[in-house]
Amino acid sequence: MLEKLSNILKKTTDKIANAIFLDKNMVESIIKDLQRALIEADVNVALVLELTKKIKQAALDERIKGVEKKEHMIKLLHDELIKILGENREIRLEKHNVFLMVGLYGSGKTTTISKLAAYYAKRGNKVCAIGLDVHRPAASEQLEQLCDKLNIASFIDAKEKDPKKIWKKYEDKLKDYSLVLVDSAGRDSLDSELIKEMKEIAKMTKPTETILIMPADIGQTAKKQAEGFKTAANITGVIITRMDSTAKGGGALTACAEVKAPVLFIGTGEKPADLELFNPESFLSRLLGMGDLQALIEKVHSVMSEDEIKKTQEKLREGKFTMHEFESQMEAMGSIGSMDKIMSLIPGLGGMKEKIPEAALEQQQAKVKNWKAAIKSMTEEEKQNPEILEKQTSRIQRIAKGAGITTSDVRTMIKQYRMIKEMIKSQSSLGEGKMDQRTMMKLAKKFGKKMKF
Repeated sequence: MLEKLSNILKKTTDKIANAIFLDKNMVESIIKDLQRALIEADVNVALVLELTKKIKQAALDERIKGVEKKEHMIKLLHDELIKILGENREIRLEKHNVFLMVGLYGSGKTTTISKLAAYYAKRGNKVCAIGLDVHRPAASEQLEQLCDKLNIASFIDAKEKDPKKIWKKYEDKLKDYSLVLVDSAGRDSLDSELIKEMKEIAKMTKPTETILIMPADIGQTAKKQAEGFKTAANITGVIITRMDSTAKGGGALTACAEVKAPVLFIGTGEKPADLELFNPESFLSRLLGMGDLQALIEKVHSVMSEDEIKKTQEKLREGKFTMHEFESQMEAMGSIGSMDKIMSLIPGLGGMKEKIPEAALEQQQAKVKNWKAAIKSMTEEEKQNPEILEKQTSRIQRIAKGAGITTSDVRTMIKQYRMIKEMIKSQSSLGEGKMDQRTMMKLAKKFGKKMKF
């Protein structure tokens, strides 16, 4: 996600912090790198020039000296980037909520609805979706299939071509849900026909939020699209999709900030858990390699329900951490994403990705697969008390043979189990498993040294 821009920003801040003298040549070099990276990320040229002009002025200001100048430049860079990323806005759910999703063809409305459904359902809300896209072939069937996979209720009528009739048909049933996600039709462009239909559906559904779904790869046209939908549909926020597959997501993010259409979520992959709350401060923190603890916590909530998290915490407080819990933690991590994605979110480990070869990260993921096979080969006694394996080589040999792996793989798994158990014990000792950023960084430093890749 904006990897090139992230690398340049990290190098820029390092270059400023480590410079002995911030002379004119050094400043020019920093400014050129910044301009190139921001423009390649599709940030509006006028915004780029305005931002870099302020930084250059600060760098060449003779009244500010030494360390103070470096700190001032880095803070100014941070503040200006936050400014062009827009303001933070979180949705507060009421007793009954209706989200109307709007956007053009190919923006990813239906897929995003399923991700939003998973996101809010995992947080204890009773969620459903209704298909009012009567123009795109098989749109309602796609919505139904995606919702079925997540055990989310969906209301569709594939034969009906009038969205008003579909809404009236299910209106009474929808009142039983705390969140109703409405899939509306798209078009190739924001024409008068689409505007008319959006207004009619909005009048009928009375949405508490009208959300524009916009792909990150549309580049400079993002501003025009965000502006057009804000005027035509009175959108209250934006979800930007495909942030994982493009280097140009900066254009969509900054365009929304320009027209004051707050970005609510960003889509970072194909899995249901690949939807993140957008917070400019946290997003910039990740770009600078400083991790994003809040996004990591949100991702855990996206793959584990509130009840599952509470049950796990209760077991941990009682000192119970068996191979069953170890396996569920691995399953959750697998649902969250790849090893490098998880590392990028942990304060203290975000910058390690560049230092660890890609092949090593792949090997770590292969190890996890072997560990799952090993757990399946264990007896219930061994799963409940993994410590007994450390003293009995014959058990390790039996497990390795049953799983088709080496005894070394089994021993590595036991070592990892002990480390995770110790880490979770350290977390639980803070009370209710809560952890601030400073504490997380201490733990990351402590256990980062033990992580083998």
